[in-house]
Amino acid sequence: MIPFAFTIRGRDGRARIGSLHTPHGELATPLFAPVGTQAAVKAVSPAQLEEVGVRLILANTYHLYLRPGDERIAGLGGLHRFMDWPHPILTDSGGYQIFSLAERRQLDDEGVTFRSHLDGSTHRLTPERAMLIQENLGADLIMTLDVCPPARERADVEQAVHLTHRWAERCLHSKTRTDQALFGIVQGGIFPDLRRQSAEFIASLGFPGHAIGGLSVGEAKEETLAMLDLLDASLPEDRPRYLMGVGSPEDLVQAVRRGVDLFDCVLPTRMARNHAALTRRGRMNLRAAIHADSPQPIDPECTCYACTHFSRAYLRHLCLAGEILAATLLTLHNLHTLTILMADLRQAVGEGRLDVFAEEFLHDYRKIRLPEG
Repeated sequence: MIPFAFTIRGRDGRARIGSLHTPHGELATPLFAPVGTQAAVKAVSPAQLEEVGVRLILANTYHLYLRPGDERIAGLGGLHRFMDWPHPILTDSGGYQIFSLAERRQLDDEGVTFRSHLDGSTHRLTPERAMLIQENLGADLIMTLDVCPPARERADVEQAVHLTHRWAERCLHSKTRTDQALFGIVQGGIFPDLRRQSAEFIASLGFPGHAIGGLSVGEAKEETLAMLDLLDASLPEDRPRYLMGVGSPEDLVQAVRRGVDLFDCVLPTRMARNHAALTRRGRMNLRAAIHADSPQPIDPECTCYACTHFSRAYLRHLCLAGEILAATLLTLHNLHTLTILMADLRQAVGEGRLDVFAEEFLHDYRKIRLPEG
């Protein structure tokens, strides 16, 4: 059987539902993936993730390269065996983390030299090294090494696009494993001509999938949506599209309407550790005094473990007491909320009613805010 195949099973406007076949199972798209930076999604076990319905997770190349080391993970059977996760895994290239460490790295045409945030040791990452690390990790979906500029200056973005393109070619040429799908990353900031140029060049290289990088890094939502509109027309329709670092419910809905298939973000898990719950009507602060005597669950319509067993009053108590269980329960709830949202989006696309679903969802999410105290 072919290790990777992407089949579009239905369309509604620019949105589509599909099936992405990988060596570790089929992924129904559009799909959200929680982030497991250190080969673990914080506060929850792999078994709990499966129960919630998660089928794809992201692990971080930069962090796993530094600790415990990609060669060690390879020697222990790869990421799937290392963390006991039977479903597909996606790894980033490590570029975003490295380029966010402005004072710790030095960029040149061949790669980037950086100092570890753990012990200050010096390391060198090139496109070829990024491929070797990800091959050692053994993820199903892997990314090219790109440059994600934090600046909005056109000259910086132009340089980032140039290096991203050159490095994408080198990644493609140095990849050796056939059981991993390498996605090329589109950069270009908020400049339409650079985005279009990047999309056309990356698409010309024949990657089995395309990632959209450099968005959700501080630009206005309107700018992000404008870039997604542009890329929908610039990227091949028969390949999966992965929007990196986006995970708020309203952003997921808007991006699916614009033809995006895959997402990842730390938002649902980070919010949980900060005592916030995602719901279909807004975000809820569980530390707020208004919940102190509430017998209601976070969301009466939610069927997750937290909502079917515990009250807002109990969850607030756990948050104020600093109990680890609070992070676990809120993480389960937040991931369940996004998993069900993605399933509802797939159903809406399949039934040809995405616009109606999206407008109703966005109206409720924007206008009917839950009290936060």
